[in-house]
Amino acid sequence: MTADEYLYDILASQTLGDDSDEVKTLQRHRADVEKLIRDNFKDTALTVRYAGSKAKGTMNKESYDLDIISYVSSGDNTAGESLEDIYDNHKKALAKEYTVEPKGSALRLKGCNPEDLGVDFHIDVVPGRFTDETQTDAYLYQSDGDKKRLKTNLDVHLDHVRDSCLIDAIRVAKLWRVRNRLPIRTFVLELAVIKLLTDKKKKNLSAQMEHFWTQLRDNSANLTVQDPANPNGNDLSKCLDDNLKSQLAAPAKHTLEQIDSSGWEAVFGKTEKQEKAARVEILRRAAAAATPSRPWLPKA
Repeated sequence: MTADEYLYDILASQTLGDDSDEVKTLQRHRADVEKLIRDNFKDTALTVRYAGSKAKGTMNKESYDLDIISYVSSGDNTAGESLEDIYDNHKKALAKEYTVEPKGSALRLKGCNPEDLGVDFHIDVVPGRFTDETQTDAYLYQSDGDKKRLKTNLDVHLDHVRDSCLIDAIRVAKLWRVRNRLPIRTFVLELAVIKLLTDKKKKNLSAQMEHFWTQLRDNSANLTVQDPANPNGNDLSKCLDDNLKSQLAAPAKHTLEQIDSSGWEAVFGKTEKQEKAARVEILRRAAAAATPSRPWLPKA
């Protein structure tokens, strides 16, 4: 098995199809969440739609979230006059059916009933307000920001990732982040992958990943990213500070050493195909060892 075949097998094992239990559960909760929002903001002109990894095509089974935006039309104050009001009113509405944990600009949903108390539903609701009638740019409330608001554009974000031709590399990088428990935000990681691999799109996947980790190992101190929806207005430097850069460099170095000394399996483990083949071989050997001798047969 080549390095690329191995990586694509790993990604195949991480793929969540529309008929998977995980996606069906997400879609069911998504419908419940949208109904809850619309029922509580009946007089509000809302746009409710998918965002995040589901919309970008970068979802992995091992760690996945469903982002749902709930944007109020420009000039509509029925959901709240300020961005903070819109954020807080969404939180109150969602708290009728969920335990809600604030996260910067998002609201994380968990179970609140005895049968699912504290269960993470992998859903973030992101309230906001469109800046004008074109319904393209939007403002989000920032509970942890100095300006308390963030200008963004969902479609620009989605197009930037989907049109990057680097979806597979992004998914491998996200899996690597999870396995190494790295505290980098998903969107910042996506931007870093795209920036570092822009000139490597024609390379095979294994070469892309080795280049990505080499750059993190050798040049992480110089790594910067910009929000494609608002490159001059949104400062992402605090999301990629010196401490985080050093945290990325060390596991990148270790990963390259693992590949060099022990191969790709040392990084992500055996693929499902390899494990299945190993189980079949074990069963074959066990069956052969258990085959009784037949002394009644004449010797050759």
